[in-house]
Amino acid sequence: MPVTNTGLAAGPQALAARGSAVKYDKAYKVLGEGNFVLVVSEGTCGDRPTSFYDLYRIQNGKIAEHWDTLETIPPRADWKNPNGKF
Repeated sequence: MPVTNTGLAAGPQALAARGSAVKYDKAYKVLGEGNFVLVVSEGTCGDRPTSFYDLYRIQNGKIAEHWDTLETIPPRADWKNPNGKF
């Protein structure tokens, strides 16, 4: 069976086509338990600094499901505390 464009690849490709390419720069945490893996990372979406939380469910050694959340990281002057995002 030929490999088709899955939702996991289609999302970033659609963002790139609109000028909002996703670029991962640094992974802060990779946590796994059972068949779930969470990756907490930082990068850009378009030209905006962004945090990424990606949760994967693994089945038979492959990604079976993926959920994510992206949040723009505000300029340091707008932070509500000195803790930072990560």
